[in-house]
Amino acid sequence: MSNWADLTTGKRIKHLRGSDLTQQGLAEAAGLSLALVQKAEQDRGELSVGSLLKLTHALNTDVSVILGQQAPRRATSQDTRAALRRLSDAVHDSALGGWDGIEEPSTVAELAAAHERVCAAYWQGAYGELSELIAKVLLEGGARYGHTSGHERERLGSLLAGTYQFASSAAILLGQRDLALSALTSARRLAEDSGDAVLAALVESTLSWIYLRSAKVPRAIAVAERAALRIEPSFSKATNPQLLGYGRLMISAAVAASRNGDAASADDYLSQAHAAAARIGHDVAQYGTHFGPTAANTEAVGIAVALGNHGRALTLASRTQLPGSIPKLARNRYRLDVALAQCAVGLHDQAADTLIEVALDAPEWVKHQALPGVIGKRLAKVSTARVRNISELIGMPLIA
Repeated sequence: MSNWADLTTGKRIKHLRGSDLTQQGLAEAAGLSLALVQKAEQDRGELSVGSLLKLTHALNTDVSVILGQQAPRRATSQDTRAALRRLSDAVHDSALGGWDGIEEPSTVAELAAAHERVCAAYWQGAYGELSELIAKVLLEGGARYGHTSGHERERLGSLLAGTYQFASSAAILLGQRDLALSALTSARRLAEDSGDAVLAALVESTLSWIYLRSAKVPRAIAVAERAALRIEPSFSKATNPQLLGYGRLMISAAVAASRNGDAASADDYLSQAHAAAARIGHDVAQYGTHFGPTAANTEAVGIAVALGNHGRALTLASRTQLPGSIPKLARNRYRLDVALAQCAVGLHDQAADTLIEVALDAPEWVKHQALPGVIGKRLAKVSTARVRNISELIGMPLIA
């Protein structure tokens, strides 16, 4: 695609509409005539402010994007843009107290069940469903939270904190850093108010991840270390939630240290994560996160890749068995690390097959990952034609 700012407004509208929405569909969604949409895409005449706002809403984007002041995120589909808009509205409206239209919010039990569905949707990469569920919990839970007290308030606070945390994680995956930080600010406040030390620590783990994705590696390490110290367990007496929270924070620190090229620190942190996983003895899922021997092993592969130890990464991978219970996103993030290691040691056919498996298993999620492009460029050095065939098969450009 040409430089976004150099395109005409009509071409920007056409690009945002994409192949999944017809001109008639856009006209109906915006409440405009088909003739007006056609004229807009052909740059015939000036759009009124009202028409521009209606098109913006129908395309689930911002006026600045249509006007060329801000480029859209690469490979973001119409459905994903709609999910992001719902996510943003839910996070900000709930934080600001936007309870309009909520006459009788769901019960705490119903909201708890919705939160469980939030967890499942996140780990499946189902962003449309996820954004709808997050909106339900945040808006209805927030409306109820202001009128409760005692145990019910604490329970609601924990549910809301966990849901804001998922909103933050989804936002950072979809490239929306500011939205992720906004959601996490609310999550942190509610987690601290709930008095749940493990939940508060896991919120900090998400913050560490945001800093890592923002290339603020020392801060990512510091946040994870500080939070881990607050809940550092006595391994002989620790509960599974404490071990899960501590182990996850040690993994956060290890991953960040590996991105900084600090192999010694990464190994130290990782050994603590392995110890916590061994103490639990099996994979567990609590607080909407997964931890145990599988997580420690798969993360060790990614850390070895980041440190350039590709042979070791593949050796570790050969010893790692993925149980059926591993979430889709965790499974495919691990596979991308394996594909990168395969590529680095010259196993190009295997790397290509692994990349195809990931893209077909999680087609929307993979579009928002950086590693497929890295792998594609390395494979292109061997066979550009093969990479173009892969791109066509998975519906995602890997090279320009």
